[in-house]
Amino acid sequence: MKNAFLLSIFALSFTIPINAQWSNRYPKVEGYGHHVYLEGHELPVLNAGPTDPAPSPMGNEIVFSARGWLWRMDLNSDTATRITASADLDFSPRWSPDGRQIVFVRDNGEDMNLMLLDRASGTVRSLVATPAIDLDPSFSQDGQFVYYASAQNGTIDLWRIDLQTMERSAITREKGLERHPINGGKKAEVIYLSKKGFSYDGIVLLNTTDNTVTPLAEENFSSQVSFSLSPDRQTLAYTWPKEDQYELRLLDIYTPESNLLLSKSNGLPLKPAFSADGDWVYFVEYADDERSELKRVSVNGGSVEHLPINHWDWGTEIHSLTINSKLDGETAPVRMHITDRDGHSVIPDKGAVHTEGQHGMVFFYSPGTIEVKAPAGELTITAVHGFATKKTVKTVQLDASLSHTEIALERIWNAQENGWYSGDNHFHLNYGGTHRLEPEDILVDLRAEDLDIAFPLLANLGNRFLEQDLWKWKHQKDPIVEFGQEVRSHFLGHLGLIGTQEIFWPWVWGPGYDVYGRDDRLNATPISFTRKHGGLGGYVHPVSIRDPFTEKGARRVPVSLIADAVLGATDLIELGCLWTDEIGTAAVWHRLLNIGIPLGISAGSDVMNDLYRTMAVGADRVYVKTDGPLSVDRFLEGLKKGKSFVSNGPQLLVEVDGKEVGDVVQTDRKKVHFSLEVHSPVPYEQVEIFVNGKAVWTKKTSRYKESTTYRGAVKVPSGGWLTARVSGGKTQWPMMDSYPYAETSPVWFHKVGSVDPSAAREAASELLQVLEVSKTRLQQGYGQVPIPRLLAHFEKARQRLLSIISDGKVD
Repeated sequence: MKNAFLLSIFALSFTIPINAQWSNRYPKVEGYGHHVYLEGHELPVLNAGPTDPAPSPMGNEIVFSARGWLWRMDLNSDTATRITASADLDFSPRWSPDGRQIVFVRDNGEDMNLMLLDRASGTVRSLVATPAIDLDPSFSQDGQFVYYASAQNGTIDLWRIDLQTMERSAITREKGLERHPINGGKKAEVIYLSKKGFSYDGIVLLNTTDNTVTPLAEENFSSQVSFSLSPDRQTLAYTWPKEDQYELRLLDIYTPESNLLLSKSNGLPLKPAFSADGDWVYFVEYADDERSELKRVSVNGGSVEHLPINHWDWGTEIHSLTINSKLDGETAPVRMHITDRDGHSVIPDKGAVHTEGQHGMVFFYSPGTIEVKAPAGELTITAVHGFATKKTVKTVQLDASLSHTEIALERIWNAQENGWYSGDNHFHLNYGGTHRLEPEDILVDLRAEDLDIAFPLLANLGNRFLEQDLWKWKHQKDPIVEFGQEVRSHFLGHLGLIGTQEIFWPWVWGPGYDVYGRDDRLNATPISFTRKHGGLGGYVHPVSIRDPFTEKGARRVPVSLIADAVLGATDLIELGCLWTDEIGTAAVWHRLLNIGIPLGISAGSDVMNDLYRTMAVGADRVYVKTDGPLSVDRFLEGLKKGKSFVSNGPQLLVEVDGKEVGDVVQTDRKKVHFSLEVHSPVPYEQVEIFVNGKAVWTKKTSRYKESTTYRGAVKVPSGGWLTARVSGGKTQWPMMDSYPYAETSPVWFHKVGSVDPSAAREAASELLQVLEVSKTRLQQGYGQVPIPRLLAHFEKARQRLLSIISDGKVD
């Protein structure tokens, strides 16, 4: 019951309506919360080095995936030979018991199917190709079946296919997720990974004869767990989490109560696989340069051996190409995507590689000069520099005569030269991925994305509090980097705390947590703590639906957001984020402005940098105009004062009678004139001027221009504010969000926090409706647990809204 409840909380926080924000690239899987975690943690990863090692049952060779193809390596040599050459990406190979066939996963960028390779002829045929995600193939002991995981029935369940009849049958039909099926010690046994609720994971042994399940190991949030069974079908080698890292452990599947540490290696040993004789456990581990390496350790323990691959036989003509990227004529870092003559992704030998879910493009970062290897023929190179440039594409013919090329980008608008600095206030350096990044590893990424300041947030996994050793780490310039903290009180709403030098404890509480689940603690408490220590705090990824002011929509607003915001107990609201809806979030923000709350806007991509399947850092960001050279203090001051605009691509500046965002217009005239500059790397559909939440001026765009200035006039209200917005259109690089969007902070009329009484009453009434829904959810969530502090806080907010409804005035 607890697991299901925690899942419902998480799903409620992140479920995305159709045509709003990013939801999934691969076929939707039921029962797993947000697809960002499923695609990031459960699907195979691409790297230039070996992944998914599969020792041959014959004992003389090993097969693995690298660069999105399968390779075979003779264990007596240091040479790897390519054995597939598809345009798609090939992962997760496993041998048949007789060594004649290899089953594997083929990823076409939108779905994953299972393929069968005949070792003698090299021919490949489709084995399982459902309209759903198919993963984790492995042969049965007798070679008659292939076990696999599939979402064919909605959730990811265990299946098997009879290789003689090709008949498929489901083994499990649980509500959670079951993965990594392997035949157990007996023919009727299957060992697999079970994920129930949001984060309760376990390796279990299923007897399919009587459907009894024996837990072998259990833990919370075990994103990289994988395992292998010894040839005698009794000893399990498995990757298991240990604080920020992972370990290789051994257990007897029939006496699982005790287990043994085999190796910590360097802290992230992944994908263990027993050798045919049972003497070795092979695995992969990522080096400091984010390239995966093949290693092994004796089953008896001892030192880890690195198995270098010094020669790669591609089976075709290949060449190296050095690419220099230039911005306005000067060498500069960029985000880059390259495909070869077949459309297969080309990646460098070193460095992190990602694929983003919006367009399915594999990308990496070049510091300005980078070398890649690829088969001879046409190469297509795509590059961007944050939101400062349009997508630039260049095609070259790779052959022996071409060793260098250049791709030239031009700025649309230079934010820094105009006093504006961009920041990503919410992302995570490490969050369950295949390699552990150091802060220095993302400096090139930030520069390539044209980010001036960044706040990676320390995260937690409910029972593990990550990266505390990095808390005091800072980078002072070009870009500025300083760690913040995400307080993940799931039920009440997640908070981002930035600009403070102290960690708030605890990081988690509320219904659904094993510890602190009964705490009567306000979200306002960590925000108050952050203020006292010189920082700012606010709600992150708050509103996932386009219209939050319906009965259903109100249930998609964080439980404590309205109460905290109405009482001025939060500094910021994350208006831009990949996983929520900007227009829906702005609808809540506009109502709060209408009752005189000058709530600052923030933005963050909320990407996890150590994942392969993730968006680009800075995909959502906030631009701030600082009073002097950029510093953390000046940036935070600009956020608080509303000297800002939020963007997922377009950049816009508004002036009202010569006043900028955050300023106050003092006038006795009935109308004021505005000018609006839009600098956008992508086409957009419309620009709007809002006064007190109503669109009073709209301009549809019919022809895209990189930079456009709009002018007009609007009536002066008795009180309130004005913002400008750009929205609508198709998403394309450099942006990765679901639709182009940017909105400015307000220009105020008469004074900061002024209101129009009619607009204030209407907004207070709508906010009260959401608050009442939130209070009901609060009481249902805590049940019989006494929560006098929370209830008093909600009642105080309710009384303030009732007062505004009564007379249209604010305190």
